[in-house]
Amino acid sequence: MSRGVFLAILAYGLFSCADALIKSTGGALSVFEVGFFTSLFAILPAVLTKQKSEPWREALRFHNPLLLNLRGISGVVGSACVIYAFTHIPLADVYSLAFLAPLFVVVLSAILLKEVIPRRRWPLMLLSFIGVLIVVRPGFRDLQLGHLAALACAFFTASNTILLRSLAPTEHRLGIFAVVTTYALTVNSIGMLVWGFEMPSLQQLGTLLAIGILGGIGHLTFINATSFVPANQVAPTQYTQMIWAIALGAAFYGEYVDLPAVFGIALLAAAGLLNVLSDERIDMIMRGKSIAGTKVFRTGQSEAEKRATT
Repeated sequence: MSRGVFLAILAYGLFSCADALIKSTGGALSVFEVGFFTSLFAILPAVLTKQKSEPWREALRFHNPLLLNLRGISGVVGSACVIYAFTHIPLADVYSLAFLAPLFVVVLSAILLKEVIPRRRWPLMLLSFIGVLIVVRPGFRDLQLGHLAALACAFFTASNTILLRSLAPTEHRLGIFAVVTTYALTVNSIGMLVWGFEMPSLQQLGTLLAIGILGGIGHLTFINATSFVPANQVAPTQYTQMIWAIALGAAFYGEYVDLPAVFGIALLAAAGLLNVLSDERIDMIMRGKSIAGTKVFRTGQSEAEKRATT
């Protein structure tokens, strides 16, 4: 597993914990209040993790303002959608629909980033989509506005991944974080004024603080992940969130998945994990060959060959 993939898995684990806490607010606070306070508290990880070699002026030094602003807009809209979804429908349903994001990423990365997507990966994406349909079962279950919000979140998540992949090599992480945070604070503060503001209790403030810190650390970790590997390799790691959804939903909210959903989740996980592997490993697995003792890199080099060329 590459460093970028590991960082992406870690980031999604932090996001999952933050998502479970968002659900605990139960819709008592508006989407804008939750978004505002969590964005405000998310600044703390950026401040505490700033290295001495990272001057604050880097947060205001932009190389691609257009993409940064698009990242800010998609980030704040996607955040509003997911907050609404988590407070209105089960965790597993939100994640299942959100897991359509890798499908969007594959298409967008091929169109916008000109990344080559091997044909053998398309069947894995199709299996992922079938897994989502099995879990959500549209037409057999009542769909709510929260489901539509989760689907919108999938699109904006994919857009964020694509934009980060384009920005990470040239923009400083403080700059990326600053733009997103500025958009979140501005838009949500306006939303609070329009929809009415209700001062959170101390317990609610503590929950929002925890959400902000977990989300802030996760965001910084995800930015680092996208600087190491292509977007189409980062996206499938999102499937690890389903494990968190099942565990947290059952432990804290009494949300249990049925047998068809378990099958759909297993299909999602299998396709997602296979998609993280290198193309060479996928070929070896499909041919039934053992891969023990042979580490294959994305470039197609074995470990010995890689050492010989460096």
